[in-house]
This record gives sequence, C-alpha cells and structure tokens, in this order.
Amino acid sequence: MSYQDVKRRLDAGEIVVIDGGTGTELQRRGAQMDPSAWCGPASLDNRELLTQVHLDYINAGADVITANTFASSRLMLTPAGYADRVEEINRVAVEAALRARDLATLTSPGRKIAVAGSLSHMVPVAAGTAKVDQTRVPSNGELAHAFGELANILKNSGVDHIMLEMMYEPIRVPIALNAALATGLPVWFGMSARRAADGHVVTFDQHQEIPLEEVTKLIPKSGVDVAGVMHTGAELISDSLAAIRKHFAGPMSAYPDSGFFEMPDWRFVDVISPERLETFYTEWISHGAQLIGGCCGLTVDHIHAATRTQKSLK
Repeated sequence: MSYQDVKRRLDAGEIVVIDGGTGTELQRRGAQMDPSAWCGPASLDNRELLTQVHLDYINAGADVITANTFASSRLMLTPAGYADRVEEINRVAVEAALRARDLATLTSPGRKIAVAGSLSHMVPVAAGTAKVDQTRVPSNGELAHAFGELANILKNSGVDHIMLEMMYEPIRVPIALNAALATGLPVWFGMSARRAADGHVVTFDQHQEIPLEEVTKLIPKSGVDVAGVMHTGAELISDSLAAIRKHFAGPMSAYPDSGFFEMPDWRFVDVISPERLETFYTEWISHGAQLIGGCCGLTVDHIHAATRTQKSLK
C-alpha cells in the first residue's frame, strides 16, 4: 500500500520527499565505520540508533526511507570478515527501517511511508581512498551472484522497492539492474556524476572520464519507475537531469551528497546549508525532478528543507 501511494502521487505530478544520508548519519551519531565495508556492518551493533535515524527522517517529512544496505553486498562484507553474516546484516538493516515506519504510523496512521532497499554496485576500494581497487574488481559472474543475492534478501526482508544507487560504471550497471528487475519489485535508478578536469560533467568513475550517456542510455524504457541523480554535487545535478531526460520520460529524482569521503569515514566539511539546498531543490523541480532529498553528508535539517520546498509548491 505504501509504495502504491507514492507511485500514485508521482503519476499525479506531485513532489515526494526522500530521506537523507543513512551511513553518514550513523557515523555522525557515533557508529563506527568499517575499514573494508564502510557502513555495511554498522547495522548489527546499532539497531536502535538506525531505527531512530529513519524515524527522524520520517518526522522531518520523508515519504521514502532507504535501508542501510548500500555497502552490504557479499562483495563488501566478505573482505571485512562478515561472509557468513551477509543475510543477517541486510535483514537487520531492513527491519530497522520497517520498525521506524511502524512507529511513525502509530502516531500518524495516515502516513504512507515506502521503504526502499539500497543496491549499489560498490566494490572494494583502495585503503584510505574512495577509489576502486582495480586489482580486486570481481568477475562479472561474481558481481551477478552478489547483486542477485542481495536483491533477493531485500525482497524477502520486506522492502517495497529497490533503489539502485550510485550507478556510474557501464559494465557493472546492467548486472545490478538485471538483479533488481529479476525480483519483480519496483525499481528506481540513481546514477552519480562528477566534474571532469576540463569542467564538463562525466560519470562518477574515478579512473576514467566516462560520458554520462554511457550510463543514461542503460536506463530501460520500461521496468524502472524512477530515474535520477544522487551522490553528486548539487551544482552538477541539473546537467545530469537533462542528460537523463534524453533517455527517460518518467519521474526523476535528485538527492545530492555534500562533504568528502575518505575510507572508512565521511569528512563533514563544506556541507551545503539547508537554506542553499532549498534554492537547488526549486531549480531541480523546474528541470523535472519529482523526488528530492539527500545522500551522504546531508542530515535531518536538509530533509526539513526538502519538505519546506514540497509544501511551498503545493
């Protein structure tokens, strides 16, 4: 019911608010990040804290919350020593989000909150950096197994839809997309971008400058309910939305990051102010975005800003 309500609102042209960063908010509130798997294992020892993070986003106005499963595929958890706890870690993460929704609807029975399962194509990064360790990139078969495993765990744990996040590498994107679509759940597609040395916008890949079209053209014409840009600097999102619109006619999403990542922690420096972000939200909506929120580094205060923007446009 919750997802159908969100879908109905999108079909009606309404603005829907997504939550903010989950892994970074856990870190901000004291949870330890793992040197190999970042925020993936943090769900195990921070169940109540994770539920509270989700609940705070709901109370700030989020219509969609995202389970803390971005970095918890087998590809990330095995090097961190959690190969035998992949299902447990992901189930705990989803349960925390579902519990937050249950708590919110106790006090506001009319709220319809969709719970998304995050599925990224994150693979091991070089120690102390955010760059993929090229010597440890899994084979396509290993990728397909890990993404398929995670997608099925998310489905069986009770998420409403799967949120593909940080799609930027043209070989890994179709593998993650196929795993999500195979579940039969609704799928949202979130790509990421960065600025190239000459100033133009390319995909987020840190090792080569890949044109955005190499990823946007992979968004299927049907089967994906929402496509958008996330984990990307606010100043790059409008151009990225324009690139997506050339290939995708449905609702678009926009939720930026802000700060600096240095494995395993996020550096909360030069984070965009909620007030500044409001001006960007209005700009992105004028470019066709219907879902607005935040990614790494953005907080409950930023989701309050998204909610203010949503209400001002009603």
